Amino acid sequence: MMLLTITSNTFADFFKSGGLFMIPLCLALLVGLAAILYQILSLRRGRVVPKKLEHDLAGFSQAHTNGQLETTLAVIHQKKSVLARLAAVALRNRGKSRAEITHAVEAASRQESAHLHSGISVLDVIITVAPLLGLLGTASGLVTIFQGLGETTNHLAIAHGIAEALNTTIFGLTIAVPCVIAHGFFSRRIELLAAHMDRVLAELIIACEATSPKP
Repeated sequence: MMLLTITSNTFADFFKSGGLFMIPLCLALLVGLAAILYQILSLRRGRVVPKKLEHDLAGFSQAHTNGQLETTLAVIHQKKSVLARLAAVALRNRGKSRAEITHAVEAASRQESAHLHSGISVLDVIITVAPLLGLLGTASGLVTIFQGLGETTNHLAIAHGIAEALNTTIFGLTIAVPCVIAHGFFSRRIELLAAHMDRVLAELIIACEATSPKP
């Protein structure tokens, strides 16, 4: 209990010594955490490239020949994943040339890509802004300290004040580092999922070109 009290007091002193700049830094921390959580949820395999749908679309041409498309088409029309929405675009353009189908799918995929990267765009802002806010808070604190140098000769108090002024920089970097790691992880995951979709959609476009829509 005493340890918790000491820890809570330490954190309270840390934020208090940072001054007003701790407020926007705390907001940046909350926004960064929200963006990371959003990306974790939106980049789940089932939300982007479900394995079963990927397998079903890989055999689309054969299923069409055997008259076994009903289940796959039902899943596609529900549009609960990125792959399903892009596959629906390809199916709506069945019977057209490969270039026309590809153009339609690429146009839709650009919109889907923007949605997948929306959380990453927020992380980009936090990665840039958090350290700058920290440095701004430190600079502001140092200006206040140096202005009071003529009023005191207590070097320990001055050193303590400088250490406190650096708290905002520490906090800003503490926010930015996890966001940088998350940014790299999510970017790589989007690349891998996009590669899966490109392969499946390329085969689907060829199959759609060779088939005609149902009346």
